[in-house]
Amino acid sequence: MADLVSRVRAICTAFPGVTEKLSHGTPLWSARKGFVQIWPDGHHDNTFPHLWCAAPPGVQESLIGRDSRRYFRPPYVGHRGWVGMRLDGDLDWDDVEELCELAYRTVTPAARG
Repeated sequence: MADLVSRVRAICTAFPGVTEKLSHGTPLWSARKGFVQIWPDGHHDNTFPHLWCAAPPGVQESLIGRDSRRYFRPPYVGHRGWVGMRLDGDLDWDDVEELCELAYRTVTPAARG
């Protein structure tokens, strides 16, 4: 699980202005606002390792519609459009990077352009 955290940390801290803090016992990366949180040991009913990522309107539904095994609506932040991504099974790290970048751009207006 430490490898998962290290890889996601490397992705998120490569973006300008990102800080990391613990939130509810797990890493949360922020750029003025939180944009990615990792749950390496799972959280509540989701006992598998996963991310919660900020996303613009419509992305959550699109990703879940495309692959409901990999993507899900996370508790607490799902109603705001955040999307959950499982980090177990056959994981494509390019997909993880793309989702983290999208999350960063979602909370950082200057990065959207």
